[in-house]
Amino acid sequence: MTAPARRPGDAEPREVRLARAVRREGGACVWCRRPFGPLVPPTTDHLVPRVRGGPSWFENEVAACRRCNAARGHAGAADWVRECRGRGWQPDVDHLLAVLASLLDAAHRRGGQRRAREAADGQVRRLQRLR
Repeated sequence: MTAPARRPGDAEPREVRLARAVRREGGACVWCRRPFGPLVPPTTDHLVPRVRGGPSWFENEVAACRRCNAARGHAGAADWVRECRGRGWQPDVDHLLAVLASLLDAAHRRGGQRRAREAADGQVRRLQRLR
């Protein structure tokens, strides 16, 4: 028996989105840049947190280590970049801006996601100041 065909706009399975994000992030945590491996498993981190309306779409997810994902909680991306820099880490702000631009484009194409678009717009403005 074959799996049912996905309709456009249906969410990909979490494992597929995570694997794609790990490849996009170069196999390392987007925040602290530790390489993923047996002792540092990747997790899915939402740039616009779910509590702020962020969808579980590939365009809203980055690969992060468990430590960073848990410590970040629901903090915005710009606030967490400041915290990371305070810890001596150098997250790639341009990469985060590109992922947020991808989210805004996807939300425009798919429609809806007003709260996520507003939150993403705010994060883009804050991250641009951190360049």
